[in-house]
Amino acid sequence: MSGGTGADEVWTALRARTSARIGLGRAGWGLPTRHRLELQGALAEARDAVHAEFRPERVEGALRERGLPGAVRVRSAAADRLTYLQRPDLGRRLADGEAERLAEATRGGPWDVVLVVADGLSVRAVHAHAAPLLGAVAAGLAADGTRVAPVVLASQARVALGDEVAAAVRAPLVAVLIGERPGLSAADSLGVYLTLDPRPGRTVDAERNCVSNVRPPLGLSYEAAAHRLVDLMRRARRLGRTGVALKAADDPPGGGAAQIPDSNAGR
Repeated sequence: MSGGTGADEVWTALRARTSARIGLGRAGWGLPTRHRLELQGALAEARDAVHAEFRPERVEGALRERGLPGAVRVRSAAADRLTYLQRPDLGRRLADGEAERLAEATRGGPWDVVLVVADGLSVRAVHAHAAPLLGAVAAGLAADGTRVAPVVLASQARVALGDEVAAAVRAPLVAVLIGERPGLSAADSLGVYLTLDPRPGRTVDAERNCVSNVRPPLGLSYEAAAHRLVDLMRRARRLGRTGVALKAADDPPGGGAAQIPDSNAGR
């Protein structure tokens, strides 16, 4: 690739196949102005996604449109966004009195599973993707008679808050839909964390399954994510385990895979 034109054509072809920033060229010791501005824009989008205000009523309205009424709102022990970012431990616990209120609101059980929508580190992802994904998941669960508790909408929440929610609801299985930590190519990625036998204080992430990067059309589609999650739920209940002990089945149409959580989602 000694010719400049040929090299440019190769980089252009590669950039068309990935959202990674490759072959951007340089201006002196830095990036060309256009790419520098794009990078600054991506950083701004990531910050906005983290600091945006969660609007549970927005998600609740979208759930009603999909036939999922009766959502219950809860909040973590983190009183505000700054506290949430500085004290991850508080985002893993329900605020005082919330467990009792939640138990009262969901006493129509017994339930097989509780679905939790948590703002996490990308409110933008939750607003965009939580309701359509839950609609697809609920349809899959209804087919085999799974008893699903009212959806729980959790503010200033980390993944492990789902363990306390499930304990209050008395559900043996919890799926937490949460905004993943924004990157420079994805500020609206939604992840789902599945845990069997959830209980307060549980910290072993190897005991959870994760379906990540739900954000069509650039990531996993709602249909593919729901297919994978419902399949994982069925096998978790049948085999009595989640996490590394629960192997993923073949990829559903549209791709996707259950993953062990990495550093995203702000657990």
